[in-house]
Amino acid sequence: MSDTTGSPSASTPPPGCPAHADAVQLGGLEYQQTPSQLYRTMRREHGAVAPVLLDGGIPAWLVLGYPEVCYVTSHDELFARDSRRWNQWPNIPPDWPLLPFVGYQPSVLFTEGPEHQRRAGVITQALEGVDQFELARECELIADHLISSFSGSGQAELMSMYAHALPARAVLWMCGVYGDADVDQLVDDLRISLDAGEGDDPVAAYMRVGERIMRLVKEKREQPGPDVTSRMLQHPAGLSDEEIVQDLISVIAAAQQPTANWICNTLRLLLTDERFAVNVSGGRVSVGDALNEVLWLDTPTQNFIGRWAVRDTQLGGRLIREGDCLVLGLAAANTDPQIWPDSHVGAENSAHLSFSNGEHRCPYPAPLLADVMARTAVETLLERLPDIVLGVETWELTWRPSIWMRGLTSMPVRFTPSVQ
Repeated sequence: MSDTTGSPSASTPPPGCPAHADAVQLGGLEYQQTPSQLYRTMRREHGAVAPVLLDGGIPAWLVLGYPEVCYVTSHDELFARDSRRWNQWPNIPPDWPLLPFVGYQPSVLFTEGPEHQRRAGVITQALEGVDQFELARECELIADHLISSFSGSGQAELMSMYAHALPARAVLWMCGVYGDADVDQLVDDLRISLDAGEGDDPVAAYMRVGERIMRLVKEKREQPGPDVTSRMLQHPAGLSDEEIVQDLISVIAAAQQPTANWICNTLRLLLTDERFAVNVSGGRVSVGDALNEVLWLDTPTQNFIGRWAVRDTQLGGRLIREGDCLVLGLAAANTDPQIWPDSHVGAENSAHLSFSNGEHRCPYPAPLLADVMARTAVETLLERLPDIVLGVETWELTWRPSIWMRGLTSMPVRFTPSVQ
């Protein structure tokens, strides 16, 4: 096993790696606009587990099947989270763009066994202390503030002006960041570290996030309050400041961008799908249905990296070697024809994998808190701007070129200007 500063990868995959001649490059136009078609093609040609190439030609496996994703996430003894097991570290350059995802950090994301249970238990208890009614009220205040900043103009770009800002401000409020001074910078750095665009430096952004959260932890150790950070500091498990910083970053990142994309993907569905048009204009009756349908069909987290094989094993008819990386294809699994045999994906239940599965899934009650944020954001916007419509044709909306997150590059809208 090597560290993360090995030499750059060669143009051809190393011997013994999972990449074959027909390995699929993760990325490209298919992911930007029609990933579901790509998943269907990959499933038809490769089955439930497909050989893929990550950035720089680094080989991995993409787990496409719903039963297979459930199996991987339920068997930590075979597919573990500590990325130091990866057999590709000698081929990873120090500036590899996915290092913020897979470079080992002493956070809850990479812990295993009793240590993971200890760290996850601290997060769970800290989140359980969040009053969902108070959170909803705070989200309404944030939403009103954001909407008021553009409601007089009759037009807005919702991704940057609303969908990203609301969950970021809400989760920072939960963690005890109450001022506006550095919230915008934190929001931008979180976006860059999770889903870097052209010209962005995700590693530098991640470092800035870490520095700001470390200041927050020191502030709360001196002056605790009724917030997630203080409850983590006061937990009898006795986590160190560094452990709490890493775990807070995980909580904030998991709450911010996925929830932002959940909000905007839901608004897109409500404003473009004729099934919802009548109900939306008449009230809230379809917002819950739309939120759930998005988790099935346009889940904010398409793919998650990952798991690493503890030993040689079989999965979906493939030989997985010790140290191989597996990418969890959450979006592909949600539309697996094995669970939707009639090719009709419904939204009647919540058995989707959008919050993952198993011991490393989003800790309870995080999905409930995310639902409060997303539902409040959507409902408040529709109430304040009842005649809101897209500002462009539906076909003009474009998706971010990310294999990890499913979100629009922008969402321009028009509405009747309100008098302030």
